[in-house]
Amino acid sequence: MTMTHTATLLVELLTEELPPKALARLGEAFANGIATRLAAEHLLDTDAAAPSGSGPVYTAFSTPRRLAVLIPGVRAQGAEQRVRQKVLPVQVALDANGQATAPLTKKLAALGFPDIGIDELERAPDGKAEALFLNYTAPGAFLADALQSALTDTLAKLPVPKMMTYQRYTPGKVEVVNFARPVKRLTALHGEAIVPVSAFGLPAGRATLGHRFLSSGDIVLPNADTYADVLAQQGRVVANQTARRESIVRQLHDIAGSDQVVMPESLIDEVSALVEWPRVYACQFDEAFLEVPQECLILTMQTNQKYFALTDAAGKLRSRFLVVSNIDTETPQDIIEGNARVIRPRLADARFFFQQDKKKPLADRVALLGNVVYHNKLGSQLARTERMVAIAESIAPRMGADLTMAARAARLAKADLITDMVGEFPELQGTMGTYYARHDGEADEVALACSEHYQPRFSGDTLPTTPTGTVVALADKLETLVGIWGIGLAPTGEKDPFALRRHALGVLRILIEKQLPLDLLALLRAAYAPFASIATVTDPVDALYGFFLDRLRPLLRDRGYASNEIEAVLSDAPTRFDDVIARLDAVRAFAALPESDALAAANKRIGNILKKSEDGALSNASADESGVQVALLQEAAEKSLYDDLQRVAPQARAHRAAGEYAQALTVLAGLRGSVDAFFNDVMVNAEDPALRANRLALLRDLHAAMNAVADISKLAS
Repeated sequence: MTMTHTATLLVELLTEELPPKALARLGEAFANGIATRLAAEHLLDTDAAAPSGSGPVYTAFSTPRRLAVLIPGVRAQGAEQRVRQKVLPVQVALDANGQATAPLTKKLAALGFPDIGIDELERAPDGKAEALFLNYTAPGAFLADALQSALTDTLAKLPVPKMMTYQRYTPGKVEVVNFARPVKRLTALHGEAIVPVSAFGLPAGRATLGHRFLSSGDIVLPNADTYADVLAQQGRVVANQTARRESIVRQLHDIAGSDQVVMPESLIDEVSALVEWPRVYACQFDEAFLEVPQECLILTMQTNQKYFALTDAAGKLRSRFLVVSNIDTETPQDIIEGNARVIRPRLADARFFFQQDKKKPLADRVALLGNVVYHNKLGSQLARTERMVAIAESIAPRMGADLTMAARAARLAKADLITDMVGEFPELQGTMGTYYARHDGEADEVALACSEHYQPRFSGDTLPTTPTGTVVALADKLETLVGIWGIGLAPTGEKDPFALRRHALGVLRILIEKQLPLDLLALLRAAYAPFASIATVTDPVDALYGFFLDRLRPLLRDRGYASNEIEAVLSDAPTRFDDVIARLDAVRAFAALPESDALAAANKRIGNILKKSEDGALSNASADESGVQVALLQEAAEKSLYDDLQRVAPQARAHRAAGEYAQALTVLAGLRGSVDAFFNDVMVNAEDPALRANRLALLRDLHAAMNAVADISKLAS
């Protein structure tokens, strides 16, 4: 076994400014690629191994100008390895006399063992045949060789969003290089020693560079372990992106004081990838800009300048904002004033768009939607709006919502797509519709529906708060689902470019969480009606209904319900979902009763009997239309079951009608004794056809009563 010393390994690639949105991904891929390859070469000490299955231990570093990795416990040379390598199948390697063939001789020479004898090879089964295997001890890989291979392979596979091509000039040579940005230096240290590797024509050294403005000259690293500390102290660079992110968040909160910082995660991530030594400063803009809707100002600051807006405790925008600078100075006045000057024209643009948009009412913009293509097979946004109006007018009476307001809101819902503000910031569609509708004097519920109809936009998003907003939200999502599915663009695999899964989940959440007594099939048919005259659209109602059920199952599982509980409720393909949660809770409560297992098993048995019988069709009959003839009840057990069912079934129906599903199932649990006695004492398939039919009718009544809330046979193990 080769024994060599271990030390921390540092590899750093110094570049021009890397793309900020890809920086974290690039840094992790760079670090993981090198560490994983070295681990595969057995160059990492066991003490540096992570828990089983989680890969090697390393620390990734990434700044706007560097990618780096620090790996502890790296060997200068890997341990020797026992290798068992298949050479050739026996029938190819040996002739009829058992002597080596030419292919065997050639293969052994290629493997570096030209003089090994046949008797030194292992002959062993290999599937259905036999093969010769070579067993030998391979020397451990040297770090320099393994790192060069790892570096070359990792750099070639980095998830670079867009490659640059540039030329590197060396004495007497011009080299063409492809990478995310021009590469300046390569550092590779194993402990204190330089590892002789290269990348992009650059040999590795021990010197790096610090902050572009706060540091000057080369920074010579004494060893790998001091990398982060030396870079921070001498170079004014926080090399770890997570540490920079935490520093930014801490400074934002400190300087905000009593104000609230508007800081979406994506903005924090992007800003932390733009600076190496973050410092936060407070700036000011003219309060006159606060007359513009604050969503516009916030988005302008975030999108165009990467600034952080501030609000008061009530959420109202302040005229103060925060900037994250890459310069640390005791006199930041120039930075503060410069950023204030930069944001002013941006805010002025937003104010101009807002003022211009208000000059034309939303209602006057609706006709202009005819110039905006929605889909070449479905027409313009105006055609889509007309369909939404028709669907909303169909839904509103079913919900008890105001028909006039629902139709008005559906007609105005997409009109803000024509405004200058939404043209500049598409993220504000709906939001600006609400502002402009209120300015136009529309009813507040109509105005609010302009933004609410997009809800829920994502998982966990809030639902519409008003009846009108709810109606238009359903109309919008159903129009999209029916139209897009109807022209043959149903989701496939992971591809769902029209977000039909999200739209279906939005409809389900609205129906379930608002407990709306709406029939989904009826809604889908109403949504298809405006498309019926379009030749390119085929009726997708049945397929979409199945799609909704497929989306409903994981939605309910995410809420903690078990698969058998869900199937018990969905087995009869319900079309209303306002009580699905109550039914699930009732099934769960029933499953906890001591009688549940026996009754679930009995219910399953009854279902099988009814399916197999000539009278199986009776199993679908109404529980209120009993076909049992009392005069034909002979056995005590069947009489007892009939009497108990006559007593219990009305109670269960009353509870069910009142939405008291748990109580309905609890009442039915009282039938366990009668059911057990029936199956112990009564022959269902009696020879007398009249008796058999009567007993099947009794089982049909029992089956219908037991499954009125849910198919409890699904609970049977």
